[in-house]
Amino acid sequence: MGSSSSSSIYLASPEGDTGKSTVALGVLHLLAASGGRVGVFRPISRTNSGQRDYILELLIEHDSTDLSYEDCIGVTYDQVHADPDAALSEIVTRFHAVEQRCDAVLVIGSDYTDIASPSELSFNARIAANLQTPMLLALKAAERSEAEVVGLAELCLAELATNHAQAVALIANRCDPERLVQVREALESATGLPAWALPEDPVLIAPTVAELMAELGGEIYSGDPELLSREAMHVMVGGMTVEHILERLTEGLAVITPADRSDVLVSLVAANAAEGFPKLSGIILNGGLMPHPKIAALMEGLQSPLPIITCEQGTYETARAAAHARARMNIDSVRKIDVALNLMEEHVDSVGLLEKLQLPIPEVVTPQMFEYQLIEQARKNKKRIVLPEGGDDRILRAAGRLLRRQVADLTILGEERAVRDRAAELGIDLSDAVVIDPATSELLDEFIETYTELRKHKGMDAQRARTIVQDVSYFGTLMVQLGYADGMVSGAVHTTAHTIRPAFEIIKTVPGVSTVSSVFFMCLADHVLAYGDCAVVPDPTAEQLADIAISSAATSARFGIEPRVALLSYSTGESGSGADVEKVREAAKLVRERAPELLMEGPIQYDAAVDPSVASTKMPNSPVAGQATVLIFPDLNTGNNTYKAVQRSADAVAVGPVLQGLRKPINDLSRGALVSDIVNTVAITAIQAQGQPDGQ
Repeated sequence: MGSSSSSSIYLASPEGDTGKSTVALGVLHLLAASGGRVGVFRPISRTNSGQRDYILELLIEHDSTDLSYEDCIGVTYDQVHADPDAALSEIVTRFHAVEQRCDAVLVIGSDYTDIASPSELSFNARIAANLQTPMLLALKAAERSEAEVVGLAELCLAELATNHAQAVALIANRCDPERLVQVREALESATGLPAWALPEDPVLIAPTVAELMAELGGEIYSGDPELLSREAMHVMVGGMTVEHILERLTEGLAVITPADRSDVLVSLVAANAAEGFPKLSGIILNGGLMPHPKIAALMEGLQSPLPIITCEQGTYETARAAAHARARMNIDSVRKIDVALNLMEEHVDSVGLLEKLQLPIPEVVTPQMFEYQLIEQARKNKKRIVLPEGGDDRILRAAGRLLRRQVADLTILGEERAVRDRAAELGIDLSDAVVIDPATSELLDEFIETYTELRKHKGMDAQRARTIVQDVSYFGTLMVQLGYADGMVSGAVHTTAHTIRPAFEIIKTVPGVSTVSSVFFMCLADHVLAYGDCAVVPDPTAEQLADIAISSAATSARFGIEPRVALLSYSTGESGSGADVEKVREAAKLVRERAPELLMEGPIQYDAAVDPSVASTKMPNSPVAGQATVLIFPDLNTGNNTYKAVQRSADAVAVGPVLQGLRKPINDLSRGALVSDIVNTVAITAIQAQGQPDGQ
């Protein structure tokens, strides 16, 4: 891609601590969702001492190109200091090398960390002018009046104009949540530019317990290392008596206390475990002391997951260092990333911003674009999804992300106190989720009656049904069947059979289809294909293959993929023979009879299905050959191996499996599912539920 077909935007700020990474992440997601290959470029990197630039690392993780970290850097601060003009020349050269490989580039200005100079914004403006890139200005509104924010904006715009750079929009970040409208209107009125305002969010400025520990040079004494990633929302010195400390505990608080205050230590650990008390983020034992051996033995016996850290400093130095610990949004800051994306989605008019950037929209679909569209489509008509595996941390983390980004309304199955306590320990807000314990639920009697009636032909009685319906998979499936939820996602800790069997018994298949099957959405570099069936039916008959093809076409259409179906075989058209080819030929005949409106070809080889040059030789007049979007494999062995080979060899993102053929949506996770896989699967299930008749 040459520079004539790519566009860029330069995000800059006039000072440090603007929360620019929040804006950068939101803009990057917006660009990636709009299509094409979106890269990131950092003209001046903070990499002077061998340390990697954590903001650049974070953004590269979310871009949609294969550019390396080194590709995305212009020069270091040292090079700018030594010879600004030579540095500028190098930046321009390196930027154009990135631009050649992208449809759009997000340029991230410098951070005011290595030099404190009023000329830094001027130099960023010079860079933007030389790159011929419009600027988006991020302004810090924290502890400033509207007049002060406007004054800052006018100073910046004058500086940009002096250096021949042009701003196209303003974003005021870290605003008083009560003054968003006033700040935005004041900026637009004074500057004539579109402006948006983002509220200050405590999570974004709170350091994690791990960051506190690093600032103090401390070590973990006990507790769950997983919980070091939790934000310490406040820090308090526990120097008073225990009852006064307990009065002052708040959610996410880190408490500093010397290790010889055994009363404080034991009370804090007990309070953290007690119902009705807030969950702490950690305890910091200062002064280089260790707990008394008997207290240490008590701590070990209590097996508290609460992180306890030891450090050498005295109380004053510890409190001072903790107050100066900086919160960073890096690759691992899952909660901060979700908060940032949610703030941008909620408070910035994405259509208006894209219009100002005037980016060309290429006709491609990248993996990031597909995943973004899943989330957006689910958000537009929220559905109720049940997650039966409330004892798994990945499910809880995914639930926190889904709720924060308002993707779906969630019901989580499990013992309520255990689920909510673990979520609080992980720093996850489940206040908007419903938590149900199947063993004590008021729905139990209704579910026993329903299941007994459904299975009475198999000799089911109420006593056996009581045991069965308390199983989380059965309970969740009955919630969907009886309208208490619109869909279910399970399988993080249960087998596929354990997830799907209740659906076969209770929900059953859609009319006209007798086969439950699946598709994977294979997100390649610039388009998405549907592969079916790669997960459920081992050796389908011709009738089952026809079911799979028709179901896969309907699923694909629901997710914005125009269905052009290829029934795959080792032979194309009439050229081959043998039982396996005949099965596919028979399946193709059945599809034509049952769904004559469907664009379908088969039997056809994979290369003839997806490669136009091969198709022109083997099937020149076919409306499907060379441009198939839905690929149906003859058996599970072929399908499963092919999707995994493409996933690994082509670096494709495989989203799924998405179950199809059931009357209501139930989806299965792999037991190795990542949090992002769970989020995507819930969004998919919600979208499937949107397509149910009468919202059922």
